[in-house]
Amino acid sequence: MKQIKWIFLLFALAAVISIMMIGVAVAEKSAAGVAIAVAILIVIMGSGFTLKKRMREKGLLE
Repeated sequence: MKQIKWIFLLFALAAVISIMMIGVAVAEKSAAGVAIAVAILIVIMGSGFTLKKRMREKGLLE
């Protein structure tokens, strides 16, 4: 059985929270809130994919 990479779980949860923030901002009709939440989502997703690439290059992922 493969082990869970906890850091990736944290990135996934942070991305989900950011997506929920987008929904809340849309409900509040806040364009600034949507823009901030999208920016946060892009940073989180980019960081996660970058970390995954680095770990794969170092042979830490199976």
